[in-house]
Amino acid sequence: MRETIVTFECDDGFPLTGTLFTAESGENSKPSVLISSATGAPRGFYAAFARALIENGSRAVLTYDYRGTPQSPRPKGWTQRINMRDWAIQDMAAAMRRLDQEAPGHEMVGVGQSFGGQALGICGDPQRFSRYCLVASLSGYWRGTDTPWQNLISMNLVGLPVTAFFGRTMPFMGLGESIPSSVFQDWTRWCNHHEYFFDDPQVGAREGYATVTIPLLSVGMTDDQWGTPRAVRGLLKHYSNADISEVWLSPDMTKEPKIGHLGFFRSRFRETLWPDIMNWVLSHEPVMTASR
Repeated sequence: MRETIVTFECDDGFPLTGTLFTAESGENSKPSVLISSATGAPRGFYAAFARALIENGSRAVLTYDYRGTPQSPRPKGWTQRINMRDWAIQDMAAAMRRLDQEAPGHEMVGVGQSFGGQALGICGDPQRFSRYCLVASLSGYWRGTDTPWQNLISMNLVGLPVTAFFGRTMPFMGLGESIPSSVFQDWTRWCNHHEYFFDDPQVGAREGYATVTIPLLSVGMTDDQWGTPRAVRGLLKHYSNADISEVWLSPDMTKEPKIGHLGFFRSRFRETLWPDIMNWVLSHEPVMTASR
């Protein structure tokens, strides 16, 4: 298996960094897969899943870091504001083009965690994917979570002042990889609104989501404090023209005590949670426990 660090530019010139996974033989025939990260999750978090996809026949897999994160930093002289919407409109779109260069015209499918699933509807070309798997993807409206008041306070009364002072999120905030304060501001503003980013005219999500007609698989975790059934369906309702299946995974299906919001991609779930989902991604085989 080959793992190659790649760099590529967005339409607005911002440079991004990714990792391209391919088989040594180059003869795998199953779809290429683009993996789009959750907020604060570096691309390395998805490496084990990417390798497993290649081992199961994927032609190529690309993981990448959004603009403004440590592995895709703001270039010297860049003065434009880094907007969270551009993680989808610019960054995801550029990553799709870069993956397409590896095998032009080959079937492409997508996997997006949290924001990576939200991004599909605003990436500009969702129909390039044959199907898309949304893992722990949800509307971030604070009242839809299991810990609403905690989230409201931590984002507005702690997060906004801290990021305004430091210019970025800080490790003690528990949000994973550092993200720019401007991105955190966008995210907080959306989470404060009952329709998340769907009423933000600069995002254009309502129009974009209506263009998505491919099959979607929504994978939720029963112990996810952010991705509750209410929050997940608050997002899925906007994919109104897509063929959506849902599956909910529980720690009871594993030997582990929890999965949580980000846990699905941890390698300890390789034998228990990954196989059915990976078969859907690569071959569109039904997930037997899925329900709409």
